[in-house]
Amino acid sequence: MAAAADLTGTKRVMACALCKHLNVDPSTVSNTTIEQSDIASLFSHIVKSSQDEVMKWVKFSSDFAGSDGKQHALLDNLNQDLSQKSVLLGDGLKPSVADIVVFATVQAFVTRVSDSELQKFPHVWRWMDYIQNIVDFGTTSQKINLAKSVFDPPSHPKKADKVDTESSSKKAVSGQKNADKSNGSTDSKKPAGETKAPEKETTAAKDNKTSGEKKKDKSAGKTAEKASEKAPEKTADKDSECNISILNIQVGLIRKAWKHPSADSLLVEEIDLGDGNVRQVVIGLAKYCSPDDLTNRHVVLITNVKPGKLRDVMSAGLVLCASTEDHTAVEPLIPPGGAKIGERISFAGFDGKPEDVLNPKKKQLDKITPHLRTDENGIATFKGIPFTTSAGPCRSSIRNGNVK
Repeated sequence: MAAAADLTGTKRVMACALCKHLNVDPSTVSNTTIEQSDIASLFSHIVKSSQDEVMKWVKFSSDFAGSDGKQHALLDNLNQDLSQKSVLLGDGLKPSVADIVVFATVQAFVTRVSDSELQKFPHVWRWMDYIQNIVDFGTTSQKINLAKSVFDPPSHPKKADKVDTESSSKKAVSGQKNADKSNGSTDSKKPAGETKAPEKETTAAKDNKTSGEKKKDKSAGKTAEKASEKAPEKTADKDSECNISILNIQVGLIRKAWKHPSADSLLVEEIDLGDGNVRQVVIGLAKYCSPDDLTNRHVVLITNVKPGKLRDVMSAGLVLCASTEDHTAVEPLIPPGGAKIGERISFAGFDGKPEDVLNPKKKQLDKITPHLRTDENGIATFKGIPFTTSAGPCRSSIRNGNVK
């Protein structure tokens, strides 16, 4: 009875989401049809598709629902299939009817599986998290509370280190002065015969120095002082050039997207940053997704890069994307649901103000982007510190990937 109820619930979730996805009137799918049809028949009733790739996943769903005891093996196959892509069909980011059918079928099983068991299927885990946040399943399905890693950003006690260093230096100087005083007091207690001879020797040695040697000593002292003064400045400059806080990284919403008029590899986007601030940005994602895939999608972008033309089209921003090492998969970073349009991404320990406009001559981005990556959980990071919004960290379905 429980299995039958689960199957009926699965079919209801599937029917509701398919109707919304395809703009089909849900009243054309009666309760009787849902209850009496198997998964394949119900799918064909709503979608009326015979594409081999789609029907392959419909068969997978039918097998999964009717194969008690074999679900783990089927999940393992699904996990392998999803290892290099975000959705089941194509290389883009847009869910298809196949994703909806498989999700509805797998969901009922996953709710009964422990978190530790689910961790054996990481690609299924992140795919389900992505699908349930981007597909409208209506009230027929509640979101699965997929356990996500708790992030404890590493602390950066730079100020404390500096204080400790200064304190140690002062103690060392103080100790040296005390030692000198101690030696002086000891010398003063010695008999006169023992102390006067060294003084005469020292005086004589000083008198024997040529004027040239004295000048060299003074010159060397001044050079050392100048070097010690310049060294901290140079270090500070290098630190500031590789400091993520100089970037103004914000959450944006792509309102429109279209093909670049003169470059097949480029797309043009109109990105809303809130408060009437709309940017036009050119992005090299045409190989990986279509304009429809990107429309109404939230993204993460750098907004203080210097505006410029890319193949005669003005671009005023840089959308950050994650990619695999071989660049076979590329996708924009995903802000968490609830992140506000226009809010600035923060990084624990880096609280500086962004520059108004980055200076291309300084190549600041070239120094920062090598430190941008997604971790084993798909979290976007700078030197291991998460990209954080008011609603949590930014993610990608691509794990251990590059970000730029």
